[in-house]
Amino acid sequence: MRDPAGYDGQREMILSNAAQLFAQRGYAGTSMNEVAAACGVSKATLYHYVRDKHDLAVRIAEEHVQRLEAVVEEVMREHSTPEARLAALIRSFVAEYAVAQNAQRVLTEDVRFLREEDQARIIGVERRVVAAFARTIAEVRGEDATSKLGKPMAMLLFGMINWMFTWMKPGRELDHEAIGEIVADLFFGGVRAVALPPALAAKGDRATAGARKVR
Repeated sequence: MRDPAGYDGQREMILSNAAQLFAQRGYAGTSMNEVAAACGVSKATLYHYVRDKHDLAVRIAEEHVQRLEAVVEEVMREHSTPEARLAALIRSFVAEYAVAQNAQRVLTEDVRFLREEDQARIIGVERRVVAAFARTIAEVRGEDATSKLGKPMAMLLFGMINWMFTWMKPGRELDHEAIGEIVADLFFGGVRAVALPPALAAKGDRATAGARKVR
């Protein structure tokens, strides 16, 4: 009998490695031989878990966007006011991207290579996610769900966070948690509302004080 935990763990490992390769080389530039090598398995073993490269990309993109929709549903359940929901959505999505940068890149850049029916299914989930953000933004503005500004403002917000993988590097002082707070402050209050997280502000104060002592 197959061990479900072992099977699922191997499958997740394959999807993770494939997502990394697709993110680095692009869907078109990645072969199944390279995926198998990155996973340390034979091609025969690889095909035990996925049908082909197309199936790999579908699973990566679809499971990622489904996780994002689950985050939306959880936030909607846990927060009663529109302001709290929107702030939590922003922070939660930035946090999700911190651990799923490769999958986010596949979703953003490689869905166009998929068959139309798979694209339609994945994009359908994306649209539900965007609609939830748009409704929440409209509520924050005191408008109803038919607001003409809800969706454009939601897309502007996604423009701030969806492409973080192109410049956000691990190990920097401003981590994803801090960036999530900054994006929320910026979106709610504008440029003047953004401030350094307290820990970094304190670090900067200490550095300035040390420089004064040296002088």
